[in-house]
Amino acid sequence: MNTKKILSLILAAALCMTLLAGCGSAADKQVIIYSNADEEAITAMSDALNAGGYEGKYIFQTYGTSDLGGKLLAEGAKIEADLVTMSTFYLQSAQAQHNMFLPLTFPVNTLEPVPDYTAPITSQEGALILNTELMKSENLPAPTCLKDLADPVYAGHIAVTDIQSSSTAWLLIQALVDAYGMEGGQEVLSAIYKNCGAHIETSGSGPLKLCRAGEVAIGFGLRHQAVADKAKGLPIDFVDPTEGNFSLTESVAVVDKGSSTNPLAMEMAKCIIENGRTALQQTYPNPLYDGETSEIANKSAYPRTFAEPLTFELFKSHQELSERAKG
Repeated sequence: MNTKKILSLILAAALCMTLLAGCGSAADKQVIIYSNADEEAITAMSDALNAGGYEGKYIFQTYGTSDLGGKLLAEGAKIEADLVTMSTFYLQSAQAQHNMFLPLTFPVNTLEPVPDYTAPITSQEGALILNTELMKSENLPAPTCLKDLADPVYAGHIAVTDIQSSSTAWLLIQALVDAYGMEGGQEVLSAIYKNCGAHIETSGSGPLKLCRAGEVAIGFGLRHQAVADKAKGLPIDFVDPTEGNFSLTESVAVVDKGSSTNPLAMEMAKCIIENGRTALQQTYPNPLYDGETSEIANKSAYPRTFAEPLTFELFKSHQELSERAKG
């Protein structure tokens, strides 16, 4: 057999293998899950999927909130992901722009109404976080509200998060705008930023980590993390600001890829909600579904909801307010 015939047979065999691979059903392919979730949530969801028989049938790809939000809004249903867990306001804006998510085919019995294409996985509230040892050694007065942080007495002792990189900061800005209006909120935020100096962090957990390390006395972050640290006996306490404990939810949604939609994506979304909520609630204790409760320590003193619907457009306007506050 001459060289040309051998090459022809090799090419033909390769083409057959390619065609056969292409003939596999969508359900034979791994479900690609894009997520902005924290490590604890990824672990809880992965454990639920593995226990449900889906081990090896999915892959998580994690992104920062702004990065994943940008992909959703830019790519729509052309996004590689089959399943997304993401800040609910981003999912709603992506749906409004691209109509890219399927209605969920399983019951979603939430305490509050939600769009039919989303099922919430976590709810996270903001609060002030204190390093009790530093507060004492620096003789700092305990703040009772966010506006207190504008006092020069706290200069160099505060850390917050930048809304340009983390949605955790939006919990702070929602509270300020709700209490003091756009102009008043910007004025207070500007003074807080001045007191923070270099500690305007890119990560939502950054302020808490700085409090743990004793680098700052006060941070603004996620309430449930401070509650957990205090329960472990760390020198961490928390204060519910009188302006309110505002919250953000993250939800799961299935991408509508038409005939190419992987049917396992909907099954996995159902599995995450039905089998994963118990573990998720151990880290993110706010009740979301009928029958769920939380312990007294996990109930914030001033739960509040922003007067306007949380949309990407509102998020952008508050990002702009933050930039103006930086001066």
